[in-house]
Amino acid sequence: MTGRLGAVRAGLWLIAAVLAVRQLVAVLSTPRGERLTDLETWIGPGGVLHVRGSLYDLPDRFTGTPFAGLVLKPLSRAAEQALGWGWTFGSLALVVALGLVVARALPQPVSRRTSLFAAPVAISLLMLSLPVRNTFTTGQTSIIPVLLVLLGCFVVRGEKTSGALIGVAAALQPTVLLFAPLLWFTGRRRAAVSSGVTFVAATLLAWAAMPHDSWTYWVHHLAGSGLSTAPAANANQSLHGMLLRFGLQGPLEIGLFLALGAAVAVLGLRRAITYARDGQLLLAVAVTGCVAVAVSPTTWQHQLLWVLLAVVGRVGKRASDRHMWPVLVVLALTLPSTMMLPNMSFLEPIRDNVVLIAALAAACVVPFLSRTSPLYQAPIPTEHAEPGPARWKHVPLVPGWRRVLTRPNLLLELLLIRVGYSAYQQVRLAATGGSISGGRATAEAHGHQVHSIEKFLHIDIEHWVNHTVVGHAPRLEDFFNFYYTSFHFVVPLSLLGLMYVRRPAEYRWARSALGFATLLALVGFWAYPLAPPRLMPGLGFIDTVHGVQDFSKPDYGTLTQLTNQYAAMPSLHFGWSLWCGIVIVVLARRRWVKALGLIHPLCTVSAIVATGNHWILDAVGGATVVGLGFLITYVLQGPRARTVLTSATAKAPSPSRSDTSLPQAPPAR
Repeated sequence: MTGRLGAVRAGLWLIAAVLAVRQLVAVLSTPRGERLTDLETWIGPGGVLHVRGSLYDLPDRFTGTPFAGLVLKPLSRAAEQALGWGWTFGSLALVVALGLVVARALPQPVSRRTSLFAAPVAISLLMLSLPVRNTFTTGQTSIIPVLLVLLGCFVVRGEKTSGALIGVAAALQPTVLLFAPLLWFTGRRRAAVSSGVTFVAATLLAWAAMPHDSWTYWVHHLAGSGLSTAPAANANQSLHGMLLRFGLQGPLEIGLFLALGAAVAVLGLRRAITYARDGQLLLAVAVTGCVAVAVSPTTWQHQLLWVLLAVVGRVGKRASDRHMWPVLVVLALTLPSTMMLPNMSFLEPIRDNVVLIAALAAACVVPFLSRTSPLYQAPIPTEHAEPGPARWKHVPLVPGWRRVLTRPNLLLELLLIRVGYSAYQQVRLAATGGSISGGRATAEAHGHQVHSIEKFLHIDIEHWVNHTVVGHAPRLEDFFNFYYTSFHFVVPLSLLGLMYVRRPAEYRWARSALGFATLLALVGFWAYPLAPPRLMPGLGFIDTVHGVQDFSKPDYGTLTQLTNQYAAMPSLHFGWSLWCGIVIVVLARRRWVKALGLIHPLCTVSAIVATGNHWILDAVGGATVVGLGFLITYVLQGPRARTVLTSATAKAPSPSRSDTSLPQAPPAR
């Protein structure tokens, strides 16, 4: 076991190193005028820190505190000489230090495995997070206040010194002063006083050195709240920014912001004090940081790192729910909101405020477990089937891929489906260089290859079927058009929903097979862009769904700018329908239901051929990836686990039965 843990730990450190190198290369390979853009406006040639006038004469050039300008000015000459290398490697060192401190600060007790894996996992998550990536790209300093607070809370000995570090952080980012009440009410009163005194001293020092700028920042712009020219932008993930995006302005908006901010501050700090007294100081720091994110007039992307720290909180009574909160936070802090939620108008209020909602949830809503709760260390266990036999002795089952019998967390499943589909869209588009027309020549060349192969095999029936349906069966044409555009998503999603409710064990088996099949299809889209028959000039196919096309600029409705129509091989239209058919035939009891399962892929393959959207070989490719998806699932976990249908059997399984798919009773406590 020790050797296995060591190997996994080495792999995690390797991943962290690769992510760090990737981030360095991404920044240093960017042309000089396009990298470290914020830093360039500060200390580059003609930057505001070189100008003898006010730091705030030009809007959006410098929005930090006067103390930040006072600290950065002496460094401007040296930093100008190493604008790329020095600042980038310095930021990397700060991220590594932050990850190490976070790993050290995890609430005790932690398992040996967690203690070994915490540091590389923390550093990897930081490298992947949008705040850190934005900090590297723009050259911001927002990692420094977070690191100073963590050093003051977990590393430095002596309350006065720790308070001084937090005070300096507050002088750089004023809302960090909210940590003073946390220190005061958790018994570290000297640290609270020291942080306040340090903040005042640093602010007065900057005021003495730059009185005009200090007046502009603290009085004229109300602690910097008016420095930004676009506070309503989606990048401002604060309550103030959200209210502005809702269309509120003037005294009403200001009054509502102050009232909501005060409520969030009081409730959030009370929760943070409770968690700190419970021995979860890192969670208390995260909650306080989330309060600072919400109540600040402007909280830009590089200042959102506090929210990521909230992953340390434990939520949920069941073991299967324990990963829900960390996954939500990581997705919100690593992926664009458009990947998490569909582009629908009624979802805009959520999509535009995803990180703010996560911060508010962490500060005020999420019921983090207390360490005194028996569920903190031992949640309600997940029911598993007995391990199944391996198909081949030389291909053992994956030990961690245990066959779960219980229903997974619904929110996580919905996020998994949404993020997976977003990745599917992105890969389809990226396969042709990010544009619809980017891979047209290659896709058409591949189309001629496929057509030639089909003629050689005497299966090139697409043109005949297409023209027969269009010319002689208008009702059949309408039916195939409707089937092609409607059933592709409706049937798989309905089947997944039904299995989730009625057959959770089979749901996991079927969902895994579908996921693997889709991943394999993405590889096909990337490696072999292919034009469908309807977009092949000179072959005479009729696009029954979208009408006559200009092949240089095809138009297929609202999806024209969103999808890559040159991703035809393999056909997921047929692949997903075949997956539905297999699942229905395997799980259904009645013969007529099994027959419907067989009819669905038959109708789908007829529709994709008759409408000119796929070649016959595309369907063969779809069937191949689906078969491989089921095969991979079988290789990883063995035979599928079966849901116990009768409640009496589920509650009291008979030990004499040999059916290994029955759930095993949990051990007595």
